[in-house]
Amino acid sequence: MTGKADFTQEEWDTVLEGPPSAGLVVAAAQRGGTFRESVSMGKSYAEARKHHGESQLLDEIVHAKPEFDHKLYKSVDELKADRLGRLRHAVGLLEQKATPEEVEDYRQFVLTLAQKVAEAHREGFLGLTGEQVSDAEKAALREVASALGAQATS
Repeated sequence: MTGKADFTQEEWDTVLEGPPSAGLVVAAAQRGGTFRESVSMGKSYAEARKHHGESQLLDEIVHAKPEFDHKLYKSVDELKADRLGRLRHAVGLLEQKATPEEVEDYRQFVLTLAQKVAEAHREGFLGLTGEQVSDAEKAALREVASALGAQATS
């Protein structure tokens, strides 16, 4: 079983940044709903905590406070490029140190979190009408999945 002790502090920080980075990429894809999208990230962590004991790696990830550096970006494209690059790096680290099952669990957690962020805010008038997931969010979900080396769920 893989856990925090198998990584340097810098590597572990990179692994921890992956899930919120994916959520941020999706949240930035479409204007509006930032509060709801942030809450949905927290709920994803809380839901994953309910599965305690199934994976030491995920247990340690979801019990850590979701953090990442609060770098200011000049554009959404710069944010996406940086965050998706960090997500690729996190998966690369996991592929070196974790079991294939643990890597897949991480991918699924990140994809689920990203999907919940996309679904957190309807895109119509005042967030009350309109489609649940916008085309821009769907594109962001595909980019997140690609960075993870996985298939998008929508």
